[in-house]
Amino acid sequence: MLKKYLIVFLISMVPLIELRLAIPYAVGVGLPPVPSIIISVIGNMLPVPFIFFFARKILEWGKDKKIIGGFCTWCINKGVKGSDKLQKKGNAGLYVALLLFVGIPLPGTGAWTGTLAASFLNMDFKKSVLAIIGGVLLAGAIMLAASLGVFGAISLLN
Repeated sequence: MLKKYLIVFLISMVPLIELRLAIPYAVGVGLPPVPSIIISVIGNMLPVPFIFFFARKILEWGKDKKIIGGFCTWCINKGVKGSDKLQKKGNAGLYVALLLFVGIPLPGTGAWTGTLAASFLNMDFKKSVLAIIGGVLLAGAIMLAASLGVFGAISLLN
């Protein structure tokens, strides 16, 4: 069982899929929902401070390097796109927009992209983290409900 929780934790740390895949995996292998969500949220939030403070600098440094330049440029473009979407919402609702951006479980709108966007916009770290954790919790609730519904329907067919 510990191995399955470790897999949930590691999946939730992977960019772009994050807890959007970790929670369905946990439900699919029969892990209890509450500890699975807690582990997924912790795994998803663990990289946030590092992304906020260091990712932009590393990506800017690496964008003109031969081997990693393409990947760094792709990540920068992803962060700029995310920050453009957030900035359109205006300053008053920027943190609410960040929460919703992270919370809607679509590919490319998770904590990694939201944090990178907040970094590109020079948003306040503490407020950004609160908005991002709110978004991660929202995405977790949506994914849990969807996963329980899908796996519940599959179990009825058996």
